[in-house]
Amino acid sequence: MKKLVFSILLVLQAVFVWSQHSPALKGKVVDSKTQKPLRNVVATIQSTNQSALTNAEGVFIFDIATEGQQKLTVGSTGYTSQTFSLSIVKGQSLDLGVVFLEEDITSEQQLSLITITENDLGDDNSGSESTAGLLQASRDAYQQAAAFNWGQARFRIRGLDNEYGTTMINGIVMNKLFDGRPQWSNWGGLNDATRNQEFTMGSAPSDYTFGNILGTQEINTRASFYRPGTRVSFSGTNSNYSWRTMATYASGMNKDGWAFVVSGSRRWAKEGYFDGTDYSANSLFASIEKKFNDKHSINFTSIYAQNSRGKNSPNTQEVTDLMGVEYNSYWGWQNGKKRNSRDKNVDEPILMLSHYWKINEKNTLNTNISYQSGGIGNSRLDYNGGNNPDPTYYKNLPSYYLNLHNIPADGSLPTHTPNYAQAEIARVDFINNSQINWERMYHANDINKRSIYALYEDRMEDVSWTANSILNSQLSDNITLNAGINFRSLKSENFQKMLDPLGDYGFIDTDLFYEGSGFAPGQSQSDLNNPNRVVYSGDRYGYNYIMRAIVADAFTQFKFTYDKFDFYLAQTFSQTRYQREGLYRNGLYADNSFGKSDKLEFNNYGFKGGLTYKITGKHLLSVNAAYMTKAPMLRNAFTNARLNNNIVSGLDDEKISSVDASYIIRAPKLKARLTGFYSKIEDATKVGFFYAEGLGAIDDGGNDSENDFVAEITKNIDKQNIGLELGLEYQLSKTIKITGSASYGEYIYSNNPTVLLNIDSRQAAGLNPIVNFGDSYLKNYRQGGMPQQAYSLGIEYRDPKFWWIGANANYLDDSYVEVDPLIRTNNFFMQPGGSGVSYPEVTEDRARQLLSQEKFDSFMLVNLTGGKSWRISGNTLGFFASVNNVFDVTYKTGGFEQARNANYRELNMDYASGTRSFGSKYFYGYGRTYFVNVYLTF
Repeated sequence: MKKLVFSILLVLQAVFVWSQHSPALKGKVVDSKTQKPLRNVVATIQSTNQSALTNAEGVFIFDIATEGQQKLTVGSTGYTSQTFSLSIVKGQSLDLGVVFLEEDITSEQQLSLITITENDLGDDNSGSESTAGLLQASRDAYQQAAAFNWGQARFRIRGLDNEYGTTMINGIVMNKLFDGRPQWSNWGGLNDATRNQEFTMGSAPSDYTFGNILGTQEINTRASFYRPGTRVSFSGTNSNYSWRTMATYASGMNKDGWAFVVSGSRRWAKEGYFDGTDYSANSLFASIEKKFNDKHSINFTSIYAQNSRGKNSPNTQEVTDLMGVEYNSYWGWQNGKKRNSRDKNVDEPILMLSHYWKINEKNTLNTNISYQSGGIGNSRLDYNGGNNPDPTYYKNLPSYYLNLHNIPADGSLPTHTPNYAQAEIARVDFINNSQINWERMYHANDINKRSIYALYEDRMEDVSWTANSILNSQLSDNITLNAGINFRSLKSENFQKMLDPLGDYGFIDTDLFYEGSGFAPGQSQSDLNNPNRVVYSGDRYGYNYIMRAIVADAFTQFKFTYDKFDFYLAQTFSQTRYQREGLYRNGLYADNSFGKSDKLEFNNYGFKGGLTYKITGKHLLSVNAAYMTKAPMLRNAFTNARLNNNIVSGLDDEKISSVDASYIIRAPKLKARLTGFYSKIEDATKVGFFYAEGLGAIDDGGNDSENDFVAEITKNIDKQNIGLELGLEYQLSKTIKITGSASYGEYIYSNNPTVLLNIDSRQAAGLNPIVNFGDSYLKNYRQGGMPQQAYSLGIEYRDPKFWWIGANANYLDDSYVEVDPLIRTNNFFMQPGGSGVSYPEVTEDRARQLLSQEKFDSFMLVNLTGGKSWRISGNTLGFFASVNNVFDVTYKTGGFEQARNANYRELNMDYASGTRSFGSKYFYGYGRTYFVNVYLTF
């Protein structure tokens, strides 16, 4: 009996030990070079919330794994991920054995990607930038081409602006509430620290958010997810900065449950690619995680990325012909140094606290809270009482004299009367005085004994809080639930800050345009509560107001996984509230500028779903569709937030719909994706500012507001984007890989939106400042500022001795200038004064010529990349280099029409000489640029 009992106990113990040590799935991960185990590698079962980290021996273990056909991805920063197709059988343990990870030397290409961190078409970040920043985590051939090859030409995925994508750090949405776009420079220079990323294309499902129709990028800074070790690098380039140094250290998880990561970088340039564009950026990162037990971990992340850069000016064709594409009118010499008048300064540190709770094997809850403060400033010159100091001011250029006309008082047609002699004098004078004259402005201030010239900053200082919780739950073997709630709060102070009064004198806080006869006393005052205030360096003046926004949203997403097909369904609901509070009582808007505006509230919803049909293990069909509404951005909710509390009348939600269908091949040698897509954006609103002449505005009570600085409000904008994407990658041999990518789109305005102008001088005359100019005939015009066709062909050789070289050729076409809606209203043809009579010289053929949309020339860019790594005493020394635009091709990356000539006659006269005074302004891409990076990991 004793023997029997003892035997039973031994058997039970063996069964117990087996049950404890027979996981559903396990494997060991090692470095293919050194054969050493890799710690903190992430193993993830796709389409589930199940993931595991390798331990010190390189082993990952899943105690429980979802049954059926699954895909397991094994990856770590700096290595090429491995994906396995598995069949998980209940009650059976699956051991993958040893998984070899190769160093991803091509990932160094990411370091050469110069993400465009702001929109150079203006200070409002209005969206001409590339969407390449969203794609740094992807490995799809098409997405790689879009990021690394087409991004330099401001290519936009599916023709969509960045506000239609979602960028997140640790589950926290980083898109600004002001304009909906991420401020990439908030974490710029921290490439090593932000490499742990997940990217979903289009409206495909994300585990963290409902997302939008461009895609979702999730950056994970959890300290335990970083590969332990140190990495230092030094880089040189001739693009927007010259030098960069960066260092990162990750500890890995120690026996006491602590892990931390620190990273820092500096980027600088005395002058970038364009004249006078200085650059200085300092970035610091720290992440600390404490693992209390197998269920609870807390992670704290702090990011500080300060960035200051001099901007380069958009120029008309006349200016470029005279000075070249690298010319920048924003700078001038001062005390032997170049001083740029248009600097952008970003300084917005981020603090995040994250709690990770593994409730059980099938449920996890991630809760985050973040705090971000700081500001963004865009500097420029103020010349209240002085002449325009811009060297490219139209009266300084030859075209001003070449386009002179005599306009008879009897109403007969204008006569072209060019002054060629004066034009030649202007040409020579401009070439000799083509930069800002700082000394002249200081001298003018001395003569007037007050600052009539000054350098100021349009400043936005934000305080934002975000809190959210994200639940991932494995409801059954085939069903996964993702759900989340999110709350965001913003207090944004917006004001004009005096940086430098250019001398020892103060600047009087009034607008001299509204002083003198015809204007009531006090209308020139920026703040009637503090009239005639004199401001000095560091003071606020001009405008001063607070924007508040609160957004609450929730989403649920159900993912269903089966042998032959997967599908998902997701839904979201959100509430958005805005309010403006004026801190100045403006002289023009004395009754509705000081204090709080009415509250704006928007309730929005969205639905999306998709299906993937697995024809075979190598061939798949995928379809995604989405419909959602979106609150207008804060920047577009008020007619002129700098001066008054007026809300855009009839402000409506945007309606967004999207569908795409893909055929996907995942064969051992061939990986390919062909996608057709369609998206529609309806009822969008856009607010812009400029000076217009010849408005011919509707006359009320004898006021002719013909020339004025205006706020242009374009409502009910509809856009339609349709196209095809192709990406393929073929492994020709063990060492040679060929890639090809193509994007063909047709991105148009699909309706005739309504244009209104807020005209301040009408307010000064006691009239309604809002004038409705009716429909703008934009239908079928192309959306501007991006190539709508892009093609890439590349070849890469990767040697077994760990060096590689690659080349690609890229053809880009169908890029157009951004058209202005005002000059496409009926008002364009009408004579001033509100008579409703058109100009007598109007003809249909000439009108079509004047209003045709300019198409940019197509161009070809050839890029070269290469690298080499060495293993030295267990450490890795690496080298990466790239040359973009090898043949130094000159090309336009974007441009916009000037609407200053707001009527037919003035625009027609501007074309008279063949050299326009108010032609479109253009931006140009970099010529031949290089990037060299040397790095050491140990």
